[in-house]
Amino acid sequence: MVTFYPHPAKVLGKREGRFYLSTPEERAEDLGNLGVDIVISHPFNQAIAQLRAEDFISRLKEKLNFSALIVGYDFALGRNREGNVSKLEELSSKFQYSLQVIPPLKVDGEIVSSSLLRKTLAEGNIEKVNRLLGRPFRISGKIVTGDGRGRSLGIPTANLEILAERVVPLEGVYVCTAKLRTQKIGAVVNVGVRPTFEEDPVAPRVEAHLLDFDDNVYGEEITIEFLHRIREERKFPSKDSLIEQIQKDIKQARQYLKQHKDS
Repeated sequence: MVTFYPHPAKVLGKREGRFYLSTPEERAEDLGNLGVDIVISHPFNQAIAQLRAEDFISRLKEKLNFSALIVGYDFALGRNREGNVSKLEELSSKFQYSLQVIPPLKVDGEIVSSSLLRKTLAEGNIEKVNRLLGRPFRISGKIVTGDGRGRSLGIPTANLEILAERVVPLEGVYVCTAKLRTQKIGAVVNVGVRPTFEEDPVAPRVEAHLLDFDDNVYGEEITIEFLHRIREERKFPSKDSLIEQIQKDIKQARQYLKQHKDS
């Protein structure tokens, strides 16, 4: 499978902020799990953007010598997106390949798309996101040193270092599972800006409190799978009131995980 990175919309100045639903590494892992043998993350830049569709197909044919091309129903490549399905069908005889077009996938009557996923994540509707994906939405990253705030509250957290342009769910507290080393661990995850402690605007953080786990895991890779949104993120009047609420969150997360352990 051939994909592009960085995202063409970013290179062409059509998209800013957080928009990546996965990193190239996560995408390759997911595709490998689905049976894809080789994933090529083709560099995308202005030079590639200016190639005509026929020239790009010619390059692919030279390098990969493919005999079949499979694309989505709304796919297009080449300068000004001229290489749409009709154009690719037109080129198929010249470059000797068969073209297969994948029709739109619908879930609950809606066409599954990256735009719909971003919108649904922004609404915090994790259950719907997971139905659209057919699996839990997840974020992977390295565990980095934070400011020790969670441990000072008696509730240590693992702080994830994630791609700055990575989409995160709506700010709030979530029930999750964490994949760490060879373990799958229940977790309560806060996505947000920690308004109780932060006065100035900061980028959203992803902090996970791992249930019944207290090893030193700094520098290790972790994958967080989001299952359910407990509540919105809000500012608390005191440290004690925050601790009380987090304990309620933990209790609610345990109940959810117990009820859904076989799902």
